[in-house]
Amino acid sequence: MFSLVSLLGLSIRIPSYTQISRRARSLNKALLRLSKKRPCDIVFDSTGLRVFGEGEWKVRQHGRSKRRTWRKLHIAVDPDSGEIILAEATSNGKGCGDAETAKPMLKKLPKSVCRVFGDGSYDGLEFREGLEELGTDPVIPPPKGAILHRNGNGAMQKRNDAIAEIVGFGGEENGRKLWKILKGYHKSSLVETSMYRIKQLTGETLRSRTASGQQTESIVKCLIVNKRTRLGMPKGQWI
Repeated sequence: MFSLVSLLGLSIRIPSYTQISRRARSLNKALLRLSKKRPCDIVFDSTGLRVFGEGEWKVRQHGRSKRRTWRKLHIAVDPDSGEIILAEATSNGKGCGDAETAKPMLKKLPKSVCRVFGDGSYDGLEFREGLEELGTDPVIPPPKGAILHRNGNGAMQKRNDAIAEIVGFGGEENGRKLWKILKGYHKSSLVETSMYRIKQLTGETLRSRTASGQQTESIVKCLIVNKRTRLGMPKGQWI
């Protein structure tokens, strides 16, 4: 790039990609604050981002690549404003499940949060106990066939209540559907919109090769999406 600009006779500064890559390793601690919003509701979810390896076509044609790998991006979204409040990038290995990663993220939640939404992957004892400590109401559907917890106190009592409510509404399919409607569980689908926007606006690949650099890159992706969100969200109108 520098040689090309010199040939053109331009006097402009050229960013050093190598220097930017080195700085990215230590920027993740300075980029923890994604939004200044004080939301009442929060939705947790995760998605995968590719790190390196051959493209989708070659994998389909020749099978899975040994160098192919990916990272999980865990985010907490304000469903009312669409802004991403928290983000964390982890590996896709053992100990990096949705509930396991979201548990320490709860410490960074704004105190204004009253309800936390999540799918069945967040139906874990430790995650529910973390919500109970914060005094936050979980809106997490128990899995099909779930039974009442024997020691139903505190966090597990709310899970037992959810199971009893689903049964009271008519059982599995109909009861679960009515429970989700009454709890406003439809809000949780809005996190999928945020996932889609991250991948469409910033790409679904991480270019950094180090774990700290990938964490920084993931947070920067979320900051970009938040900035676009603040500029204005589309508003639909029935005609």
